[in-house]
Amino acid sequence: MPLHPQLAEKLSKLYEPSATIADRFKGHDITFVTNAAGEPVTLFIGRRQPDGHIAGQRYVRTIKRGGPDGQQVIHSHWDLKGTSRA
Repeated sequence: MPLHPQLAEKLSKLYEPSATIADRFKGHDITFVTNAAGEPVTLFIGRRQPDGHIAGQRYVRTIKRGGPDGQQVIHSHWDLKGTSRA
């Protein structure tokens, strides 16, 4: 199942490097983890449990890079990896 376009847009932005960010999106709890460049690479979406973990779906982002310096994002996509507990 693909991500909602507005959620994909939110996750295409840069955030604090190597961070875990908790937020809400359209009535769902989300938590995403960023890499050293500040790009979200792991997403948990569902319902936040009392201990702070999310029971729901886990997505992982694949980023293909290229360009003269090898750091330009050429393509990225999110893969559903199944249900999880963050």
